[in-house]
Amino acid sequence: MSGWNFAEVWEAAAEAAPERTALVHDGRSRSWSELDRRADGLARGLLDAGLGHQDVVALALYNGPAYLEAAFAAMKAGLVPVNTNYRYGPDELVHLWTDSGARAVVFHGELVAVVEQTRARVPDVALWVHVDDGTGECPAWATPYADLARPASERTRGPWGVSGDDRIVIYTGGTTGLPKGVVWRQHDLYRISDVAHDPDEPDLDHVRSRVEEKVGPVGLPASPLMHGTGFVFASTLLSRGGTVVTLGERRLDVPGLLRTIAEQHVSALCIVGDAFARPIVDELDAHPGDYDVSGLRAVSSSGMVWSDGVKQRLLAHAPEAVLVDLLNSSEASGMGRSVTSARGAGRTGRFRAGKNTIVIDDENRVIEPGTGGVGRVAVRGILPLGYHNDPVKTAATFPTVDGERVSVPGDWARVEDDGSVTLLGRGSTSINTGGEKVFGEEVEDALRSHPDVVDAVVVGVPDERFGARVAAMVAAVAPVEEADLIAHVRGRLAAYKAPRHVLIRDSVGRGPHGKADHPWVTHEIERWLAAGAAPARA
Repeated sequence: MSGWNFAEVWEAAAEAAPERTALVHDGRSRSWSELDRRADGLARGLLDAGLGHQDVVALALYNGPAYLEAAFAAMKAGLVPVNTNYRYGPDELVHLWTDSGARAVVFHGELVAVVEQTRARVPDVALWVHVDDGTGECPAWATPYADLARPASERTRGPWGVSGDDRIVIYTGGTTGLPKGVVWRQHDLYRISDVAHDPDEPDLDHVRSRVEEKVGPVGLPASPLMHGTGFVFASTLLSRGGTVVTLGERRLDVPGLLRTIAEQHVSALCIVGDAFARPIVDELDAHPGDYDVSGLRAVSSSGMVWSDGVKQRLLAHAPEAVLVDLLNSSEASGMGRSVTSARGAGRTGRFRAGKNTIVIDDENRVIEPGTGGVGRVAVRGILPLGYHNDPVKTAATFPTVDGERVSVPGDWARVEDDGSVTLLGRGSTSINTGGEKVFGEEVEDALRSHPDVVDAVVVGVPDERFGARVAAMVAAVAPVEEADLIAHVRGRLAAYKAPRHVLIRDSVGRGPHGKADHPWVTHEIERWLAAGAAPARA
């Protein structure tokens, strides 16, 4: 073997515990043996369609068994699984599938109309696979998923076999431009996600032994599998011989989520910050005793702020849980973490730096603790190969620092005296006001610390004198005055960081993935200002 390959690891788990449950979706279970054999059948279908070594299989799928089966099948066949955001319109899909070089697309029936609009514009796609979700018949131009995913009686491999050099491409959400595909070697992605502490060199006998000896965890990715966080979380569960539980409802159904945690004895939960955690604790607080979440042992989050108050409310219902707030990105893993439990608490926005994490200045020099310096977070060690089809962006994001290649995904942070880092935000969304740089996340944290504010997004709006001025959209649970919120921020941060405008709404418009839509927030604030809103005076 030339390195760890997810397909071989999952096959070893299936061999060690064939009758254990691998997948649960909407209450229906699938064993490890069924998962393995169905993925073999689908892999054979992909190869029979003429796909070649390391051709791309795009997954336009909601959470459920088909996502993980299709990814497993692609890796068995020596192909490349590529995530696809199921919220994209035709133009975005055409860009992603053209940029990635997709040769097959697996999609849920609900997406037939939008997928059909792309077909003439992506002629290199040789196979369209329709996953029946009860929304309509399989179109004539597609192949039913059920016809391909029939259990196979033997292992499927392409003539080229599988390798640790096989790729997985994770497309970013495109918050700073068009989506970019981050290219990982499977061996490298396996190593950075390996919580079972397998040997550096592949040893499938070792995998079989540990799966036989210990039942793996039961985990629920509440976040979408089509995002890197959800997929890596689910992949890690499978690599440990565990069980991945997914929900039938495609929107965040909090009562259904909490019932499933209790019914399936979920021990690990993956969420996206307050966008998921706040409605979860609101439901738990409103219905004490209705949901048993005491079996939770680990709740992880990445990609959005997870506020201290919400964490404490969750611990009141799941006192044995460890809450892990991860500072990660598709380009870099292990930048930092903040751990909260009943025995101690982290602080929102402050992360304990990972062992390979540094912060560098504009000259790519390392900022040492105790200097109070602000710079870009960088990670050394195991890194992706770069961006697919973009050598310029690859060179910018993966520079050499002190003779070692690092990843600099764009997060800015302040180095504290104790070596921890306080996350300030993405440089691409920072606000330059009168020559001072303001990081939106820092101001958002200050706004959320107000007892009546549940969420906030901070942006810059044009200003003739200062170039830009700070503005915010907040969601509040009680009536609150704009001037009071501005004064609240000024009591915590430098005056120039306080917003000049605060638009108060019921929601700040985050999507189910929890990410802020900065262009939309900016548009809404500018429209509000154009209608006559004046800067508030605190």
